[in-house]
Amino acid sequence: MELVLADALLSQCPDSAALLEAMRGGGPDEALSVEQAETLRFLLQRVAEGGWRREDEARRLAREAALGRCFPALVRSGSAPAEERLRLVRASCGALRWCASLCGPSLAERLAQEALEALAAGPAGRLQTEAAVELLAAVAPWLVESTLLERTVGGALALLQQQQEEDKTLLVAGRLLPALGRNSAALGRVWQGLVFPPESAPQPVGQTLLALSALSEALFPTGARQPTSRTEGEAARPLLDARLSSGFWKVVQTGLTESDALCRKRARYLLKRAVDVSEKLRSECVCSPHPGNEPCLFWWSAEKNDQLTQFWENYILIMETLEGNQIHVIKPVLPKLNSLYELAILEQKDSWVFHPSWHMCIYKRMFESENKTLAKEGVIHFLEMWEVQCLPPSPGFSEFVIGPLMDALSESSFYSRSVGQLMGSCPSLGIKLQTFLAAFFTNIPEEEKSGFLLKFILRMSNRHWCAIPVLFLSMALAHIPACRALDMEGLLALRNVLQCTMITHQILLRGAAQCYLLKAAMLLTNVEKVSLSDISNFIVSLRPEESLGRGTVLWKTLCDWLRANDKHFQRPLKYCVPQDKTLLNVHVQFLVQDYLKVPIANEDCPMPDWFEARLVATMILLAADVEEMTCEYNGTGNTERIELKAFLNPLLDVLLKLGTNPYISTMKTDKSLQLLLKLLQTCSVRHSNLQSVCFCTDGVITFLWNEFMTASESILDFLLRRLSANELSTISDLDRCNLYLAVLSELMSFCSVNGWTREVSFCGFVSSLISASLCNLQEISSEKELQLGEQIQKVVSMASLSVVCEIMDQMPALQLQSLPAVETLKTVIACSELNHVLKKPCSMEKISSLEEVSSHQGWGKIVARYIHDQWVCLHFTLNNYQNPSKDEDLEQFLFDVQKYARCLESALEALTILPSDHVLPVFHCMKILVPKLLESSESLCIEAFDLAWKTISSLSNTQLIFWPNLKVFVQFVFNPVVLAAAAKNKSRAYMKIKEIMFQLIEMSSTKTGVFNTLLSYCCQTWMFPSCDNESTVENAFLNAGNYSELLVEACLFGTVFRRDQRLNQEVCAFVENLGSECAANVVIESTNRDDHFVRVCAIKFLCLLDETNTLHKKFIEDFFMNLLDKSELMSKSKTRYYVNSLQHRTKNRLWQTLLVLLPKLHEDILTRTIDRILQAGYSNNQASVKYLIEWTIIWILHKFPHFLQKFWDCFSYDEDWLKTSICAFLSVLSHLDTIIENASEKIPIVKKALVVVLQWCFHHNFSIRLYALVALKKIWGMCKELWMDDFETLTPVIESCLHQAESMHGTGNAKKNWQRIQKHFFFENFHPVKDYCLETIFYTLPRLSEIAEEEWISLNKFTSFTDIPLSVTFPCTCSHTELLDLKPNDWSQQDIGLKSAEPVNQKQWTDVQKKIIPWKNSTLDLDLELVFQDRASKLGKSNSRLIVVASLIDKPTNLGGLCRTCEIFGVSALIVGSLHYVNDKQFQYLSVSAEQWLSLLEVKPFQLIDYLDQKKTEGYTIIGVEQTAKSCDLTEYHFPEKSLLLLGNEHEGIPANLIQQLDLCVEIPQQGVIRSLNVHVSGALLIWEYTRQQIIRQKRQQ
Repeated sequence: MELVLADALLSQCPDSAALLEAMRGGGPDEALSVEQAETLRFLLQRVAEGGWRREDEARRLAREAALGRCFPALVRSGSAPAEERLRLVRASCGALRWCASLCGPSLAERLAQEALEALAAGPAGRLQTEAAVELLAAVAPWLVESTLLERTVGGALALLQQQQEEDKTLLVAGRLLPALGRNSAALGRVWQGLVFPPESAPQPVGQTLLALSALSEALFPTGARQPTSRTEGEAARPLLDARLSSGFWKVVQTGLTESDALCRKRARYLLKRAVDVSEKLRSECVCSPHPGNEPCLFWWSAEKNDQLTQFWENYILIMETLEGNQIHVIKPVLPKLNSLYELAILEQKDSWVFHPSWHMCIYKRMFESENKTLAKEGVIHFLEMWEVQCLPPSPGFSEFVIGPLMDALSESSFYSRSVGQLMGSCPSLGIKLQTFLAAFFTNIPEEEKSGFLLKFILRMSNRHWCAIPVLFLSMALAHIPACRALDMEGLLALRNVLQCTMITHQILLRGAAQCYLLKAAMLLTNVEKVSLSDISNFIVSLRPEESLGRGTVLWKTLCDWLRANDKHFQRPLKYCVPQDKTLLNVHVQFLVQDYLKVPIANEDCPMPDWFEARLVATMILLAADVEEMTCEYNGTGNTERIELKAFLNPLLDVLLKLGTNPYISTMKTDKSLQLLLKLLQTCSVRHSNLQSVCFCTDGVITFLWNEFMTASESILDFLLRRLSANELSTISDLDRCNLYLAVLSELMSFCSVNGWTREVSFCGFVSSLISASLCNLQEISSEKELQLGEQIQKVVSMASLSVVCEIMDQMPALQLQSLPAVETLKTVIACSELNHVLKKPCSMEKISSLEEVSSHQGWGKIVARYIHDQWVCLHFTLNNYQNPSKDEDLEQFLFDVQKYARCLESALEALTILPSDHVLPVFHCMKILVPKLLESSESLCIEAFDLAWKTISSLSNTQLIFWPNLKVFVQFVFNPVVLAAAAKNKSRAYMKIKEIMFQLIEMSSTKTGVFNTLLSYCCQTWMFPSCDNESTVENAFLNAGNYSELLVEACLFGTVFRRDQRLNQEVCAFVENLGSECAANVVIESTNRDDHFVRVCAIKFLCLLDETNTLHKKFIEDFFMNLLDKSELMSKSKTRYYVNSLQHRTKNRLWQTLLVLLPKLHEDILTRTIDRILQAGYSNNQASVKYLIEWTIIWILHKFPHFLQKFWDCFSYDEDWLKTSICAFLSVLSHLDTIIENASEKIPIVKKALVVVLQWCFHHNFSIRLYALVALKKIWGMCKELWMDDFETLTPVIESCLHQAESMHGTGNAKKNWQRIQKHFFFENFHPVKDYCLETIFYTLPRLSEIAEEEWISLNKFTSFTDIPLSVTFPCTCSHTELLDLKPNDWSQQDIGLKSAEPVNQKQWTDVQKKIIPWKNSTLDLDLELVFQDRASKLGKSNSRLIVVASLIDKPTNLGGLCRTCEIFGVSALIVGSLHYVNDKQFQYLSVSAEQWLSLLEVKPFQLIDYLDQKKTEGYTIIGVEQTAKSCDLTEYHFPEKSLLLLGNEHEGIPANLIQQLDLCVEIPQQGVIRSLNVHVSGALLIWEYTRQQIIRQKRQQ
């Protein structure tokens, strides 16, 4: 309209020059208004387009207008209000653009110079940055001078790099770069700076994509573009083709996987444009070649146009669909990823058609998705691809595996079990990872395998991995086919991975990972490039108590590997291997000799590191076992063990001299004893899973002991001298004390376990050590100042006594308790002061603090150890008081209650002063003291309970010391004597014990295994007391009744775990199922901390009860009543509950327990409770609970048929009461044959059942009819078997009912459900009596009723938990396995899963949401546009300055609703992509004729850039409805009067090339979960907000 007015003025005015002069206003000092600038722009545009014949005069006037009016207006614009400033800048620059068009490069260069100087000056420049950029954009097409072009391009790129100033970046991209793109000389420079920036100043990918999107019109051949208008003054478009540049495609690929959604959108837009251009041109196009033999990043061929189009359309569809982050939308598209591979690989399967990096972009995008389900789906799809497709090798894939894939595999949650996998099975991802890595590694060229494997392992060691990913990656490594790929560097990297596994607290997973890493090392190490020294250092990194235990399968495999590769290992130059010896033996011989070679050093040297001793000991035993294996393979005996003897000789030489040669250096004695200790510890079998190995048959152990026996006296003499002769006198000597006592303990343990107590007499040694230690402790210093050496000797003496006491307690086979010295020890300990604190010697002040720091012990720790050892000795004394004593003082102490009380008070004091890792012996003493004092000193005992509980609570986060302390704590608080005494009078102690009991149960919900410890101890002591006399047994069992709440809670126990806890349990179950195949299962002791073991323990306890025992009978009845009370309370508190909720699980456990108790119930108790049991059937229960209640009723009626009358009464209630429960009672009737087995009169029962069930066969509820028909079919069959003639009249009715049920019409749900319910396990396979066993109750029935798998307790759990024996009378398993073989078969409608196969003849993309914007459009229909423009000009009713652009919307319903909204609120114009939409019925239905009263204009999507640019020049603010990082909140934004609202596409939003055209983005604040509004609703909200603000503004002006 404005241009029409300009034409009218120019045609009517006789003096055009005067008109132009008048329009440009007064002198340079007079400010140019916005309206004058806009009018001047209109006139100049018409003049430039040929509206004026006198060109010279036009140029003069244009130059004067530019320099005299427009440019000064730009300078002054900085002081104008924000809204007016934007309009003034754009109007002035619009006028300057046409001035430059008229005047040419001279004016353009002058103006550009001004703009560049302003940009360089920053805030101090004449022009603001916005005005300078707009000015450059206006004159850029007419710049010619190369230096100025360089400066302009450099300034544009510099502004583009300012990421922190996004407004400037968008301004450059939206205005300046497109203008430079219209200048052929400038475009090349911009392209070079974007795609090939200097290494010193790389361009950020986001900014590069922004710029490329802005330049998209200039980047591709013009033949592929829709025709656009161009002024005569503009330079010709350059002949640039971005498709030919590999740098361009690298930027696009990087953008496709960026974390920023806008970057990804821009990259997809550029890819679409390139594909569209290529499809339309259909000409040959090949970008610069890629290094190697792989195809270039992009190419096009006319011959393969269809194949290429199909590939790229599928590719773009997948990338756009991934933006949804919704797995249900994305999963149907994944089969198209398979088709991409088919299109991308030649038929010969030996090379790629498309560069494989494009596929990696898809997977990388999936791996980095916020949706973990989608990321996991991407990982699995990538791994599976190597199973189903034979992919050609590519270096890029190796880098991708080591990079993004391994990053994705670090997510622990990906390793959860798939649907349908049983607990204990390997996660599907773990299996696929093994298959993938083996296949991928096999396909790698031989020369690249070593490098790939090293990088893979280094990646495992270079980051902190959780236990689960490390385990499955280690498993995958161990399943790679044997290949010599790792050298010394690779072995070192594997060792570093081992160190990573030590971080986790999951001991079993840690041990399993170590096992697999060792297997991987044996499979993949190139033995010719590594030495035995490298192998030794790797092996010693494994923990023998977690993985590499002697006697395991893994140990034997390692021995066999060492034997087989002995001749291939790299040999050091110093090794000379005789023909009769192996390299391993020579290596170990050198190891021992080098180990025992010690330099002459100061006697005060620190203790040697233990690493070397562990290494030497491990290699000695490996070499010994390899020798045994070699002799076994050769068929020769190995009784002499020459090599082992040669290894031990240097050590024995030192050990034999220990007792007689006092001049052996301390370093040498330390190292020899360290090696001895490690040999004894490594060869000893401490794990229960290998206890069956007979030590006498282990020739190596026997030989070791025989050798060490020769030096035993020398060793003991040395230990006695060092421990008792004041030779240990410094703080660092305490470490040696620990070494000596550990050697002593290990020697005695070795003798005791192997039955060699007679071979070595320890009696004399122990007597001497006790006497000397007591003498040192009782010695009083004659000096005034305490000496450090004396105090250290006291610590050593007390430590020696504590170790002797522990040895005598733990190894009674040594028979040391009867020694006179032991009696003396008891007496001294009984009379000594407890918690005696050693005073810090004055000489400590003079000692260098470095010694103290190096020993890691301050004096406080030394004192704590001293007190700890006192309590160890006291525990031994108290624990052995039953032994007859001739010492009167000891006798008096042991039977003096007051002294017991004082001792307990000292124990409480010790708990307050000792650190947490030293309180265990105090707890042991309290375990003995509290039972003796509870009745006489109850308050003191309660105080002991409180303080002990506080100590235990504080230890809950310290894994290693918590469990031993908890075990002893439970033993003294829940001691049977304590429980009985507390329950006797229901005293305060009774309440305190119950309080602690519930606190422990509460703790078990967060710390697995606490309840197990408590319950196991209580059940054992209640059922199997240590004393066999009758009164003790009765009193012990009475505790079960007094504290029955413990068993009730145990039967109902089972927390609902967090997902990460459940995952850990699943993976641990998988490792345990590997059995002895995984050495970790053998060497790691079972802790019985599985939460299932709580219920297992309680159920096994109940199974052991004897109903003929009076005490047991009473307990059973009370317990049964308590459970029923609990069930009723739960039903009242919550009548409805969700499947697998905590209430559902608890109720299921409760009825399982009731079912276990049924065989032990007498008739009298059932008479009192049958009504309550039947009442439970009325409740609204989940399926698993319903089955258990029905089974309970059937079982009772089967055993006591006279209760049937009460059962019949259940059918007498009114229908409203029965509508939710009648199906349960009908299910009971379906097992009538089982119920009447014990009935004397069967026929009356069957008659009654038939009468009852018939009335329900005609019920209006379909489900009730189904259950009734199932029961009727069973009962009618019984009638026929019993030859009952009483129902002849009903026979036709019954037969008709059953016939109608069998032949239901059609194939709908009715017929399907009838067939399914008959096949349901409860009616077809289940027998309530024959199937009664633990396995059915706790495993089979829960599995078939589809309760959560955490509730399935397999029979293996009952047999593996050995703390409580299985009852020999209670059935554990069924004789037939029919139920076990069944799968869950719910008769409700089952969902059909999606099939991954893609139909060949399927129309493309009909199964997915289309998310591609309409970037291919038809030509403009001029007739329709003229009609609507004419109609709009005649309306003239709108006074709004708001334009709504909906060209990107392609749904008629949204456009129709938007049209109606725009008309109601008086929008000046609605812009649509095609005016044909107005003829659509859906559009008309929603618009209700609004299109007749609204100005509708057509602008195609490809025309939007020019249209928006035009509207900016006209002073409009371009507003996008889009969520971006810096979008403005709608509630805080003030709309300018001239606003243009750009709405995005329904799925894609606003395309990338248009976002930079926006002045700002506005977003609607959201409170809910759904991430976006409908586009019509979004538009309506913004239109109303604009209208509301304008109404308020008009009212204020009035």
